[in-house]
Amino acid sequence: MDRRRFISALPGGVFAARSIAEAQPVARVYRVGFLLGSSRESVATLFDALRDGLRDLGYVEGRNVVLEQRYAAGQTDRLPGLAAELVRSRPDVIVTGSSIHVAAVKHATTTIPVVMVFTADPVGAGFVGSLAHPGGNITGLSADASPELWAKYLTLLRDIVPGLSRVGVMGQTSAQVEFAQLEAASRKLDIALEVVDLRAPENFDDAFAGMMRKRVAALIVVVSPLTYFLKERIAETALKFRLPTISNADQYAQAGLLMSYGPSLVELYRRAATFVDKILHGASPADLPVEQPTKFELVINLRTARGLGVAIPQPMLLRADQTIQ
Repeated sequence: MDRRRFISALPGGVFAARSIAEAQPVARVYRVGFLLGSSRESVATLFDALRDGLRDLGYVEGRNVVLEQRYAAGQTDRLPGLAAELVRSRPDVIVTGSSIHVAAVKHATTTIPVVMVFTADPVGAGFVGSLAHPGGNITGLSADASPELWAKYLTLLRDIVPGLSRVGVMGQTSAQVEFAQLEAASRKLDIALEVVDLRAPENFDDAFAGMMRKRVAALIVVVSPLTYFLKERIAETALKFRLPTISNADQYAQAGLLMSYGPSLVELYRRAATFVDKILHGASPADLPVEQPTKFELVINLRTARGLGVAIPQPMLLRADQTIQ
């Protein structure tokens, strides 16, 4: 092509290239909110599980999804404010944790879809109309909070402490329906409960000392933002008082509690990504059935057992899904 023909062709070529570029659809960038009551560091594995689950479904942070994170660092009274702040950022969907988290987000929005993770009895708490038909803007994964399951925790502790008659319970009783179910289970087994309502990190020492004055011989730690934030400290203090402990999520045993029995929190957060994906593709949370965990794992921390000086019965060791040396 000579110089004259090239110059005459150039404007049309530029226009055509520009038209093709402008015709290309702009990739949608989704905004996913993430709210938990613990610190960013303490729940990093849970956030990573959600992010990995999203990546497996084609959502890459910084490319087609933005993850807006908010953490209360153990100060659960901050959750309502953080939920409102997150709603103002206009996410397409919000992922959050247990009942106390969901209550805060529910108060902040009735329109933005919410994916809950590890929420006990969401029907009884008023978050959803039913597990099969949530009916509102909330769906996700529920935790089994039946008396039969809580009886399992008590019998596991009784296998470790023969003749067990008094058990401490540590958690956040507000917005936690687990405590009523646990009370029902303890009455059937003739075990007295000493419930500690742990409301702030600065209350920890007094709460633990008060429970020990009641001469409890074992401890159940209920999953909540604050107990998760303090799980290592709970484990260290329980070891100091030679108190066998159990929780309903595996990461507590990994942090040093004697035992845990329940679903893997990491797997639940990874699974939450599938709910996010369905919602981003147009599904309504009102029509997405709430899932309950189907796999419960017994995790035993043998290092803690040695520190406590307790012997784990052989049948329990044989049925353990994981032991921590």
